[in-house]
Amino acid sequence: METPLNTAFQHLFAVLSLSLSIGAAYAQDNCPHRGDLDALYCDANKDMVADTPTDPQKLKNPNTLVFTYAPVEDPAVYENIFKPFTEHLAQCTGKRVAYFQVQSNAAQIEAMRAGRLHVANFSAGPTNFAVNIAGAVPFAMRGEGGQLDGYNLIVVVKKSSPYQKLTDLKGKKVAHTSPSSNSGHLAPLALFPKEGLTPGKDYSIQFSGKHDQSAIGVQTGDYDAAAVASDVYDRLVRSGRIKGEDMRVIFRTEKFPSGPFAYAHDLAPNLAQKIKECFFNFTYPEAMRKAMDNADRFLPIDYKKDWALVREVAQAAGEKFTREAYEKQQKK
Repeated sequence: METPLNTAFQHLFAVLSLSLSIGAAYAQDNCPHRGDLDALYCDANKDMVADTPTDPQKLKNPNTLVFTYAPVEDPAVYENIFKPFTEHLAQCTGKRVAYFQVQSNAAQIEAMRAGRLHVANFSAGPTNFAVNIAGAVPFAMRGEGGQLDGYNLIVVVKKSSPYQKLTDLKGKKVAHTSPSSNSGHLAPLALFPKEGLTPGKDYSIQFSGKHDQSAIGVQTGDYDAAAVASDVYDRLVRSGRIKGEDMRVIFRTEKFPSGPFAYAHDLAPNLAQKIKECFFNFTYPEAMRKAMDNADRFLPIDYKKDWALVREVAQAAGEKFTREAYEKQQKK
């Protein structure tokens, strides 16, 4: 059945496909190594992210930095949560900072690729596509003290239901979030079969669009169960949107890294360096700490090393992060 969400994704896919086809004509020449990066980018140092353009005319130093947070819940809520930081970023860089509200991962990726988004937090799963398709350069992640933040894939059901383990969900309505989501889709594909439940075979996958919509859908009876990120679920319980006493967690994985913050690869090097400095010298105020699962700062990351587990799970689920894989995924 056609839904507004499906229509929006089809529109975004059409726009991004045009961008991809046009961009390929301008691919960097004489690139010694590209890996899975799109033809627009080069990875000569093999760190798995797009290199800064060598042509000075391709570098960007905008007067206004456009910033956004991953579209996991209500975008307006996160614009307010991040206001102390965006004000700090503006003061620190000497530039105007505009918060860009996005409703989907595809919109976020398209915006960075098109040059309309300069700094962003991406959800964990789509990060790989953001790197390869949009030239995103992950450099920071939330943390507490010296420890990087993380989350688990959990499966939630109503406490009043008879479901106690994954195999009880055979033939039931199980919500996944979106095709590129790590905890909301790729991890279930890779990990559930080991527990005796194969998505797409033992149950029909129902995409909700977002983690909060999956969890709330279980509470309202739209789904029998949902695979969601534990940090999003915990925030829903704390905010009262989910009644934790009415729900039960029947499955939990080890921790995955939470979504990283990334800048566009073609920012002028001095600006990119300044942005990193601004992130790392910021301490979260109390309200922001509460909203960010007690994280209190940004910590540096290495995409190649710190995202290895996410890539391994995705590859075990049969996922690739090439342009062709992205185009195929957006048609689903």
